[in-house]
Amino acid sequence: MARLNVNPTRMVLTSLKKRLKVAVKGHKMLKDKRDELMKQFLELARENKRLREQVEAQIGSIYSNFVIASAVMSSEVLNEALMYPKQGVSIEVGRKNVMSVDVPVFDFTTTTDDTSNIYPYGFANTSAELDNAIENLSGVFPEMLRLAAVEKEVQLLAAEIEKTRRRVNALEYVMIPQFQETIKYIQMKLDENERGNQTRLMKVKDLMVKAAIEEKQENTKAALEEYSSQF
Repeated sequence: MARLNVNPTRMVLTSLKKRLKVAVKGHKMLKDKRDELMKQFLELARENKRLREQVEAQIGSIYSNFVIASAVMSSEVLNEALMYPKQGVSIEVGRKNVMSVDVPVFDFTTTTDDTSNIYPYGFANTSAELDNAIENLSGVFPEMLRLAAVEKEVQLLAAEIEKTRRRVNALEYVMIPQFQETIKYIQMKLDENERGNQTRLMKVKDLMVKAAIEEKQENTKAALEEYSSQF
């Protein structure tokens, strides 16, 4: 792992240690976030599978009723019966936050207060299969909205999991090893400089001691010569 290109000083070492501490803490938080996202993602995936199977089964039943209704009724009567819908809906899109991810929440309101008032035709010229199809279609609509919201939430969580995974890997395999390698390098350089300074100090001390000894010897010699000259 390549180290960072920095000056090996104590100030840089202190700064890198702080950055390493923050990176390790952030790495743990992101791993916890990724694990929680994965847990919620798996739960939503199971819910999505259940809802999709349920909605597809209901829509299949609705199509079957429509096919039977179109077989026992003329196309003109069927088209006339469904030409002007009696009940309408308006969809409201909200938001909720799931682990810092904004996911949509769908809700709907009907245009009339009586939600059971869904048949835009009289019952004299229509078949029971058409009635069942309209009723089942009205009943499956909330489940379809729920399925759409869950599928979108699954997509958003999957994207957030991938983004979080990349960040965790970047910290775990790039940034943290770089910080550790650089800190190790700076500590080695500082220790080397410290040993070099100690070696130079010891040499200077030896030179100073040697100079002091030589000076003392010269002073002693000069004193002896002066003393000898007096006799």
